Amino acid sequence: MRAIVSMRWVLARMYEPDLAIVDCRFLLSDPEAGRRSYEESYIPGAIYMDLERDLSGPVGKHGGRHPLPDIRELSAKLGKAGIDRGMRVVAYDDQGGAMAARFWWLLRYMGHERVYVMDEGFSAWKKAGFPVTDAPPPIRVPKTYVPDVRQELLADVEAVRHAVRTGESALVDSREPARYRGETEPIDRAAGHIPGAVNRFWKENLDEAGRWRSPEELAKRFAALPQDKPVIVYCGSGVTACPNVLALMEAGYRDVKLYAGSWSDWISYEENPVAKGGE
Repeated sequence: MRAIVSMRWVLARMYEPDLAIVDCRFLLSDPEAGRRSYEESYIPGAIYMDLERDLSGPVGKHGGRHPLPDIRELSAKLGKAGIDRGMRVVAYDDQGGAMAARFWWLLRYMGHERVYVMDEGFSAWKKAGFPVTDAPPPIRVPKTYVPDVRQELLADVEAVRHAVRTGESALVDSREPARYRGETEPIDRAAGHIPGAVNRFWKENLDEAGRWRSPEELAKRFAALPQDKPVIVYCGSGVTACPNVLALMEAGYRDVKLYAGSWSDWISYEENPVAKGGE
């Protein structure tokens, strides 16, 4: 089954007891906007997970702008929300799937198999006339979430350095082309990209209507990447790389790793090389 599910798939199953719905709406430019939007209206039964409070850890000298959260803490939050690894979980946002894909990746990293991202997002759901509510968030019976961390899904700075030196892993930069080329850098202190990385802007996984492209279309998009060696994906801080990880897996790639610290971690080490210009 695909990791991307339609709004109608969610609509047909939203009241089934083994399905948990997670609202991941978040704006980097306004960190409280997602929670405000959730409090105004959300898909009935959905719980809210905040990118910075729930799906990221504290920022330090290294690790990037959105380090991975403490897995024990996230497991406790999931359990408190009535989610365990036996449930189906579907996440949505209003940011093209970027925030929902971060949640999807974290659950995959924690060993959760049946986790999905809803296509199109909340605004499209509401526009379609599907049910929303502004009632107080649901109270679920607590469960125990027991993670089984899959370290093979994660790449650290040493793995990326090795890829730069040897070419044994392909590197994919998920940021917009101008940032990849080093022509502009609105967020991080240095511009450019990791040497050897190719640029595949994450938003190009979506069509003109904002829907996820088919696996066949995604396979064409990534056709230049090898399937016989690992692919390491990064962005600015490990968030918008996640939809590219998802897209690569939809396209048939199996050894795909997230560089969670991404560009903001890479440039925190003075000795790491930086490239500019095109591929």
